[in-house]
Amino acid sequence: MNDDPKKSSKGVLDSQDRISEILFGLIMVLTFTGSLSVAEAGREDIRTMLIGALGCNIAWGIIDGVFYLMGCLADKSRNLMMYQAVRKAGSPQEAHQLIASALPPAVASILQPTELATIHERLLQLPIPPMRAQLNRTDWRGAAAVFLLVFLSTFPVAVPFIVMHDAMLALRISNGIAVVMLFLTGFGYGRSIDRSKWGFGFSMVVLGAALVALTMALGG
Repeated sequence: MNDDPKKSSKGVLDSQDRISEILFGLIMVLTFTGSLSVAEAGREDIRTMLIGALGCNIAWGIIDGVFYLMGCLADKSRNLMMYQAVRKAGSPQEAHQLIASALPPAVASILQPTELATIHERLLQLPIPPMRAQLNRTDWRGAAAVFLLVFLSTFPVAVPFIVMHDAMLALRISNGIAVVMLFLTGFGYGRSIDRSKWGFGFSMVVLGAALVALTMALGG
């Protein structure tokens, strides 16, 4: 259980969150670039595609940011309710059971009664928290980071269409950038979970391509 019941156990963004947001942004923009018919596309078609891709990622970045804030508030509320339950427990044994239930089972199973009593005493020494959980600057920074990751992941893939007049060449370079970004997200994910970085890198390229194809097939 969090030592400060006013805080969320969520960080601003952990590595898995960052990878998920970047992957989401990439898939969204690739559904737009993949639907572009370069043989027939003119500058106006490309401009329309870019506006659609940017607008879609802005909208989903905002939605993901709101979901992040909702998760932070729910997490803080759970911590606060658990802390209040511990303070109001009718006996030390009941308080210890509540504390143990809030911990990971592997950790709770090795704690001795004296250790649970120490945690209980430390919790009782904390200042009385507010009645309701509230969002703070860290939470809002996390939401902003979520938005920026989704939104900014659009640009590397979109830049070739902005600076180049040859639509076919721009599409090839854009796809190459997307493949590299997908590989790097998979590489980073593999490293974060201590698994094969190269294997997850190539797997993420395949997964990303499959998800884009599925999204386009379903009219996304």
